[in-house]
Amino acid sequence: MSRVAKKAVALPKGVECAVKDNSITVKGPKGTLKLAMLPGTGVVVENGEVTFSTNDENGSTKMAGTTRALVYNMVHGVSQGYERKLELVGVGYRATMAGKDLNLTLGFSHPVVFKAPEGITLATPTQTEVIIQGSDKQSVGQVAAKIRAFRPPEPYKGKGVRYAGEKITLKEAKKA
Repeated sequence: MSRVAKKAVALPKGVECAVKDNSITVKGPKGTLKLAMLPGTGVVVENGEVTFSTNDENGSTKMAGTTRALVYNMVHGVSQGYERKLELVGVGYRATMAGKDLNLTLGFSHPVVFKAPEGITLATPTQTEVIIQGSDKQSVGQVAAKIRAFRPPEPYKGKGVRYAGEKITLKEAKKA
């Protein structure tokens, strides 16, 4: 068994975990997340902790560590939530909210409208910042990647949509 799977996941106050019908359900103040059990893993919930083991005797499936990491992310998501920040860099690049839709002006001849999926909250504290929040780590990261893909940072001037704190290595322009 992996070293990761040997460490139990502690359930914070207000978070419940249930294992039924080959699925794990984690419920907390920020929502409910569900995960299909990976093959060859055993999950036990007792005394406010979730422990993991392998059900396979010959060790052909080694998914206990992966299951533990996924359950930890679910517990963290329903208790505290996840957040990604994006920055818009460039003259005239701006973001505004229209209801639940994100309107992006990114130098195209048309505005880009992005509809937030279920369970994701978008906010624009300033015109050049977008904050993505949700309880599912994978979907928050996926939404951030989709928004960034509309205009990724270009390597000569650094204009585009980038993650907060992302460093862009600029190339030197051609010399005549």
